[in-house]
Order: sequence, then structure tokens, then C-alpha cells
Amino acid sequence: MAKTTRRSNTNATTALPRPMRQGQPQQFDLRIALFLAGIAGQTYSQFENKDGLFLVPRGYEFVGAFSAKAYDDTEERFGFVLQSDRSSVLAFRGSGSAVDWVSDFIAQQTTYRPVKNAGQTHKGFTDIYTSTRSQVLDLIGQLPVEKPLFITGHSLGGALATLAALDIAVNTPFTAPIVYTFGAPRVGDTRFVKLYNNTVETHWRLQNEYDIVPHLPPLVYQSPDTKKTYFYMHVKGEVKRSFRMGSVSGNHILSSYFADLCGEEPQFAEAVCSEPPGWCPLT
Repeated sequence: MAKTTRRSNTNATTALPRPMRQGQPQQFDLRIALFLAGIAGQTYSQFENKDGLFLVPRGYEFVGAFSAKAYDDTEERFGFVLQSDRSSVLAFRGSGSAVDWVSDFIAQQTTYRPVKNAGQTHKGFTDIYTSTRSQVLDLIGQLPVEKPLFITGHSLGGALATLAALDIAVNTPFTAPIVYTFGAPRVGDTRFVKLYNNTVETHWRLQNEYDIVPHLPPLVYQSPDTKKTYFYMHVKGEVKRSFRMGSVSGNHILSSYFADLCGEEPQFAEAVCSEPPGWCPLT
């Protein structure tokens, strides 16, 4: 979808709902998915810009950013928290490559320590989340509890969003976070997934059937180093999408997911992307 500066009567803040009662899982909303995909796209801008600047959609304000230790143990920007008068958003950054981090980073599992008896999760993803957990929880602690909290992320960011959602649901007043992820890999074993599905009321996992990343790690993975076997499952809420962009990377990148969603809500997407101009993922 091309960028546009045309004004519209459609306010971008209508993409996210007003506060709702906890204990009631929310139905999938394509407009919410489209809006959160736009926010997730700005985590890449935040990372790529030396000064960490990124665009904030109309009606929202910046609460704070957080960093994490990446694969080579270097500290990197990994996301931010925004809020409006109606809702708050926690967004995690993914990886810029559809292949490199997946092929290099399928690894052993480790105990998911933020929640008791929560099973085993991917060690690489968990190490990154653990390194930023205190920053994330500090930012969440600054948010009004009466507003709904949305958590989002693409690719690796979707894995981190999943790890954070269970932690937040159990260990903070935000017991009913609303999670939308895009092209996320599997995160944990059967125990983790069972507890997650019973604890996090609303999780929508958008997955392109031609995207390789959601198929990894495999359901059964044997480490070539330890010969130990690990089992992986997806959390609930699959929303199947179907698009081909001509390459492994094209089938995975966030802009492809965004373009796919725009095809169903073109007028809404045009309005959202106009405020401010250029904040939506490039397609």
C-alpha cells in the first residue's frame, strides 16, 4: 500500500477498543490486527535509527523504550510502550531476517522461571526476554490498570510477546492482556502452552501458510550437540493467512503481513497510515 498524506474522518485510535471487562476473551478484529502491525513495524524503525526515533500514531504518546541482550550478548533496542486515552500497547521487535536467526538459533529449552510450573521454553528467546524483563515490567507499572493492554510483535518479537504475556498476566495487575502476533515461531513445550492457553484470555496468532518461521522450531527437535529431544507447540489463536511474495523473506516480513491485511480494509488502512504519514510498514 502506498503512503498517503490525505486526511480522513477515520481516527486511528478507533483501531483499539475502549476498556472492557476482564474475563471475557475478545474476538479477532482485523482492524486491530492492522493497527498493531503498524505499531510493530515501528520497532524496526526504532532499532535502525541511531537515535532510536520512530513514529507514534495519532492519539498515542510514548511511555518508554526498553533494550535487551541479543544473540551475541550486545545490548540492543527491542521495543517500546505507548498509551492513549483508551488503551496501552507493548510492542516487541523481531529480527530483520527470515532465515538467519531461525537457522542459527534453534536451540535447547530452559525452564520458564517468571511463572511457577510453566514448563520449558526456547532458551534463546527466553534469554532475550529475561534480559529485558525488569525494564518491561517497570514500564507496565506506569500504565493505568483500567485501560486494556495490547501486546504485539512480529517474528522473534512475536515469541517475546508470548513470553511476556504469560508473565504479565500472572505477575501484574494486567491479568487479561490482548495479544496479536505476526509470523511468530513456536515458543515452548506442551506444559507451557497448556498453561498459557488457560491463562492468557486473548491471543491471536496471524500466520501466513507460506511463511517458514511459524513452522519452527519443529514439533520435535533433536539437538545435534546434546542429542536431547525437545518438543514444541504453538499457543492458541491461529489466524491463517495465505500470500506468496516470491521469496522466503518476502513471505515472512512484516510489510507483507500488513499489505495482506490492507487488502481487506483498504479505506481504514489508508486513514490509519495518514496520521502521521509514513508510519505504516513499507510495502
